[in-house]
This record gives sequence, structure tokens and C-alpha cells, in this order.
Amino acid sequence: QVQLVESGAGLAQPGGSLTLSCAASGFAFNNYLMSWFRQVPVKERELVAVITGAGGATDYADSVKGRFTISRDNAKNALYLRLNSLKPEDTALYYCAKNRRFDKYYYSFRLDEYPDWGQGTQVTVSS
Repeated sequence: QVQLVESGAGLAQPGGSLTLSCAASGFAFNNYLMSWFRQVPVKERELVAVITGAGGATDYADSVKGRFTISRDNAKNALYLRLNSLKPEDTALYYCAKNRRFDKYYYSFRLDEYPDWGQGTQVTVSS
């Protein structure tokens, strides 16, 4: 049974930083593309960052490029998102998600390939 549990929720000031973590279990973590999404009420869920199973490739939404960093530790079955230079518009519920394809080198930036999600962790950016 796939389980994804996010942590690292918090309140940060504009320009500040946070690190989110996602603990994964129930599947062969290193064989799956993993991603972070975020969502605010009345808006569609946004794909923020992806990282291949082998960890060799990453990609980001334009809105966070240069400020956020996705990483993973396959030995710990853990996914991370470092959020720097935070802006009020980064306020959202952040989710980690597991891609549906079993391939450690698979790369995609499609939003519709994620059957498994965590419960989300809240990030609030405010002065």
C-alpha cells in the first residue's frame, strides 16, 4: 500500500525559507518519478517540481524556478522540497505525489500521471 506523508508545514516571512519532506513507503521508491504539487482554494492544482527516480534530472514550474529545489534520498525513501526567497503567492497546500510509471529514468511534466498523493502540508508566507 502506497503511503506518502508530508511534513514541514510552517509560516515564513517573505524572503524566507522552508524545507518540506515526504516520507514514502509501500513501493520501490527509487523506481518512480516523484513530484511536488501545490494548491490554493479556487485554483487548479499546480505541478511545482519533478525529480526522476534515479535523481539525475529535475524540472520546475516557471513560477518557482531558481527559488525552489527538489531532491530525494533513495536510501531513506524520502523526497524534499527546499523553498527559498518565498513570496506571499507561494502560500498553498503542498503535496508530494508518485508517478504511475515504473521507470527510474522516466521524465514527464504532465499533471495527469499521478494516482498516489500525500495528505498535504500547509505553507503560509506572510509578514
